[in-house]
Amino acid sequence: MSVVPQQETPSLSRVEVNGLNVIDESERRGKPSSLFWPWFAANVSVFGIANGAFVLGFGVSWWQALLAGVVGIVASFLLCGLVALGGTRASAPTMVVSRAAYGVRGNKVPSAISWLLTVGWETVLVSLAALATATVFTTLGWGGGAVTKAVALVVVVALVVGAGVLGFEAIMKLQAVITWVTGVLTAVFLALRVPDLDWGAITSAPNGSWQALLGAAVFSMTLFGLGWVNAAGDYSRYLPRHSSRPGVVWWTTFGGAAAPLVLLGFGVLLAASSPAFAEGAGTDPIGALATGLPTWFLVPFAVVAVLSLVGGAVLDIYSSGLALLSLGLPAPRWAAALVDGALMVAGAVYVVFVSADFLTPFQGFLITLGVPIAAWAGAAVADLVRRSGAYDDAALFDPAGQYGSVRWGAVALLVASSVLGWGLVVNTSATWLAWQGYLLGPVGLGGKDGPWAYANLGVLAALAVGFVGQLLLTPSAKKTLRTGALARR
Repeated sequence: MSVVPQQETPSLSRVEVNGLNVIDESERRGKPSSLFWPWFAANVSVFGIANGAFVLGFGVSWWQALLAGVVGIVASFLLCGLVALGGTRASAPTMVVSRAAYGVRGNKVPSAISWLLTVGWETVLVSLAALATATVFTTLGWGGGAVTKAVALVVVVALVVGAGVLGFEAIMKLQAVITWVTGVLTAVFLALRVPDLDWGAITSAPNGSWQALLGAAVFSMTLFGLGWVNAAGDYSRYLPRHSSRPGVVWWTTFGGAAAPLVLLGFGVLLAASSPAFAEGAGTDPIGALATGLPTWFLVPFAVVAVLSLVGGAVLDIYSSGLALLSLGLPAPRWAAALVDGALMVAGAVYVVFVSADFLTPFQGFLITLGVPIAAWAGAAVADLVRRSGAYDDAALFDPAGQYGSVRWGAVALLVASSVLGWGLVVNTSATWLAWQGYLLGPVGLGGKDGPWAYANLGVLAALAVGFVGQLLLTPSAKKTLRTGALARR
């Protein structure tokens, strides 16, 4: 039997040495309420306001957009809360716990998807921070060209990669600071923009179809919680295993959803009031938010914009490093963070200096990877439901253990769910994604130009099929315990 690697206790004075290993019992501490800080800081970004324009862009009225946002945000972060239970119960990263469902080697498939999603998100957030800084500097007359963007990118990358390399303890401390600073400044921003709301324009927009409402709700899921669900257990793994399960779910869900509910709601009202803001959000979301702010608040706005985006990127680079390790990178955790940081810089340079349109590739990226992540999330929750007891720590690292090397049924289910999901979503605005939506016609939903084209049914279908299929594939807790007992004899 393989031995589960154990590491030294991390501290703020040195780089965290824990990687994929099960956290030693002596290192597990804290309460579920401590999960509020990293999740709130990662999601208090003013970018959430710009997301209101994206949701309203589905052709729905203001109240439909608000309803879609609430449903999508709460449902997606509830998934995060449920997946976070796995981190607490196994004291291991999300993509290690996932091995129980897919096998130690078979789990490399969802690990690869997780890695792509987290690297993509950290690239988006860092790019937005650089664009926001340039916009504010231009407004102040301090210059906002390529040099400003480059300097801003260097500073933001240094903060994100530095925190990612230092690891868990540093991130938890940083996120607590970001929560307070961005929380206060965001409240000031909202107060300053309230006079810009035009209730006549807000209430005059007609209702959209219920297919459009569904599409907006699912897109809200991909904008928020579905982008985090594959990393939800990476921060709960340091909690004691006897921690309250409802507490872990609640504080993860509440911490993640609280700020987006307010920010997206306000963004919907602002986008309905100002067509100029709604249009500007597609190319430079943060810059569109800065337009019309009083000069004295532009520097504080730059601070809140950059710090809030850094808060999200920090969690992403930490989890992307863990996902890269789970793919088999023979390196310590901090080295994996550096590798991801280099890829993040390359992607950010393209977005900031080359790409003329932010919204099109962003939406295509979210929906395309949102399908397999939804399928994985459904399977992960189903596996947790069936395995109500503790995990076999050693077996999570041993292909010969009870979880096996490759669980072909689970891997096939993930592939089949993704193929089904991609056939029911449409990304016609991005030519390289025109192949999607191939099932909308054959199943009688009107094809790629029909009323269901942008309902994003594929994400829901992948989630449902992943959940139900994994319930059937995962052995019951009693059977798992018996198998484990026999293996140890």
